[in-house]
Amino acid sequence: MPFEFRSPAHLALLGLLVPLVLLYVLRIRREKRRVPSIWLWRSAARDLLAKQPFRRLFPHLSLILEALALGALALAFARPIVRGGQIDSLHLAIVIDTSASMGAVGVDGRTRIDLAREAARGLTRQLAPGADALVIEAGREPRVVSPLEQDPKRLETAIERIKLAEVEGDLGTALSLATDHLRSRPGSSRIVVVTDGALAHPDAFAAASLPVDVVRVGTPADNIGVVRADVARTSEPTGRDRVQVFALVKNFGKTKRSAFVTLLPQNSTTPLASRRLDLAAGEEAPVVLSFDAAPADSGMGLVVDLSAGDALRSDDRAYVRVPAGQHLPVVLSPKAASPWIARALASDPGIELLGADTLGPDVPYDAFVVVEGACPERIPGSDFLLVNPPAGSCHGATIGAPLERPTITSWADGDPRLRFTSFEGVVIQRASNVVPDGPRASLVRSREGTLIADISGAGRTGTLVGFDVGESNWPLRASFVLFMRNLVELARSHRAGVAQGPARTGEPLALRVPLDVGEIEIEGADGAHWTVPARAGIAATPGPDRAGLYYVSWKGLRPGSTLVPVNLTSALESDLGERKLELPPGRPVRARQAADLRDAVTDWSWVFAALALVLFVLDLHWITRSPQRAPLPKGSPPRPLRNASGTA
Repeated sequence: MPFEFRSPAHLALLGLLVPLVLLYVLRIRREKRRVPSIWLWRSAARDLLAKQPFRRLFPHLSLILEALALGALALAFARPIVRGGQIDSLHLAIVIDTSASMGAVGVDGRTRIDLAREAARGLTRQLAPGADALVIEAGREPRVVSPLEQDPKRLETAIERIKLAEVEGDLGTALSLATDHLRSRPGSSRIVVVTDGALAHPDAFAAASLPVDVVRVGTPADNIGVVRADVARTSEPTGRDRVQVFALVKNFGKTKRSAFVTLLPQNSTTPLASRRLDLAAGEEAPVVLSFDAAPADSGMGLVVDLSAGDALRSDDRAYVRVPAGQHLPVVLSPKAASPWIARALASDPGIELLGADTLGPDVPYDAFVVVEGACPERIPGSDFLLVNPPAGSCHGATIGAPLERPTITSWADGDPRLRFTSFEGVVIQRASNVVPDGPRASLVRSREGTLIADISGAGRTGTLVGFDVGESNWPLRASFVLFMRNLVELARSHRAGVAQGPARTGEPLALRVPLDVGEIEIEGADGAHWTVPARAGIAATPGPDRAGLYYVSWKGLRPGSTLVPVNLTSALESDLGERKLELPPGRPVRARQAADLRDAVTDWSWVFAALALVLFVLDLHWITRSPQRAPLPKGSPPRPLRNASGTA
C-alpha cells in the first residue's frame, strides 16, 4: 500500500537531534576548588587534563529515549498516511450537490450535506502525488469554490465553505462547468459528483464527455411537504374581502401520514386557520385556508406551516403575501378626456377610476395611466396608454403626417391587447401616421401606415393610439370595450405577478418600483441586507437561495416597501425515497456509495504522537528516579590488620 507524508516539511524537526547529541558529548566547564582528597574525582581529573572540548559518546538510556521521542514527534507532525485506494487521474473536479434535498437529516442526526463534505474530504486524501483538484458547488447555478489546487488542506478548507441552498438543483450545468475547466488540461482528468441521487433533472449525466464517478450519500427517508402554494383575494357580496390560501401537500413516504396545515401571520404564533390532513402513501391533497381580510392586511406576509416533523424541514413551510384589493387604480388625464374612454373604463367594476389634469407624485406607482392629447416626457405609474398625441417624437415612436380616412388592413390578433378584438367595419375619419422604432411594434396597420403601436419600455407595457377615438365608429363596437378591458387586465396581471409573487428559490426576482427609484434595499430571510439597482421601474436581483419573506424598500419621491414571498415548492427535491440513478449507456459514468471511500486513507499521526508521549514520560521517569544505594554489610566491620610494629 502506498505510504506518504501529508506534511513532509515537518520532518525538519529531526534536525533537533544534532543539538541533542551535542549536549551529551560536550564537556562540562568545572570550577577549581580546594578539597582534602581527589580520590573520588580521579575520573573528573582526567577530563580536566584533556585538551579536547568533546568527550566520548556513551549509549546513555536517556539519550536513546529522547532521540526516539523526537523522531516520533517529527513523524507525527509530518502526518504519515497509508492509502488503501488512490485516484489515478492527474486532474480532479469534485462537484458537491447543494440542493434542498441535501438538507435531509438521517437517523444518525447528520444531514446529507455533512456526509457529502466528509466524502469530499476523503477524495482529497486519495489524490495521487502531484495531482490537483477543484471544488464546485452545484446548486441552482454552479459556483467554483476552489480552483485547481494541490494542497489538501486548502481543498478541505474550501469544502468546509460549501453551503446548503434551498433550491432545486441542476447538476447538468455543474458538470458542464467542470468539463470546461478540465478539458484543456494536459494529462488524465476525472469528475466526481457527490450527491444523494435526488436529481431534479434525470438527464444530468447525458452529456458527460469525461470520466464521471457518482458518489451517493444518505439513506432513503419518508417525507411529506408542500409542493405548491398560492393566494387569492375576492370581494364578497357583503362587501368584505376574503383571502384564500391554496396549498398542495404530498406524502412521498411509503406509509400513511397525518399532519396539520396551519396558516400563520408573519412573526406571529396565532393561527388564522388550520386543518388536519390524512394522506396515504404517495397521495397529494389540496388545502384551502381562508380568513376575512381587513384593509390594513394588504401586503401582510403569511406562513403556511406543515407540522410534519420529518427529515426535511425546508419543504414544511410556504410563504405568501396578502394581495392588494381587486380594485386597480386607473388614472385618466386630463379629467375631461374622451367620454368614450371614461365610459369603457368605468364598465370594469374591478378598477378605481381617478382623474388628474397633471401627472404628479400622487399617482400610485402601480396605476394604469391613460393620457389623451399629450405625450408627457415622464409617465408615472405602471402600464400606460397614449391616445391621439401631438406630432413629434413620443416614447420610441414618431407621430407623423395626418391621414384622411385610413383603411385598416391588418392587426396583430396574437397580441394580448388585441385578444378577441376585430377591426372589421371600423371607420376612422382622421388619424396620424405612427412610425414605431421596430417593425414588430405595429399593432394595427392601414394602407397608409401604422395606427396603433407598441411603445413598451423596460418593465412596463405602453400602447399608442394615433387617432381620436371620438372621430371614429370604434367606440360603438364591442371591440373597443374589449380593447380597453384587455389593457386593464394586462396591467392587473403585471401588478400581481411582479410585485407579489410568490417566487421560487434560485430564480431571479423582478420587482416593480416607482420610475424615479434608482436603488432598492432587500432584507433577506436570514437577516442579510443588500442593495440592487433599479432602472425604468424594474429592479432585478439574482434568485435567493433561502425560502422566506423578503422585505424590499426604496426611497425617492414616493418611498415605499413591499414583501416578496420566496418558496421551494419542489416535488423533485421533497422526494427523499429510494431513487434509481439513471446513468446514460455508453457514457463513462459509474456510481458507488460513500461508504466505499471510508478507510481509503489511514492516518498514523496519532500513533506516532502517542509513542512520542510515552517516550517522554519514560525519559522523565529515568531522569528523576531516586539513586539506589548499595546495602551495608551485616555485622561489625572487620578490624584492620596490624603489623609487627603495631601499626595498621
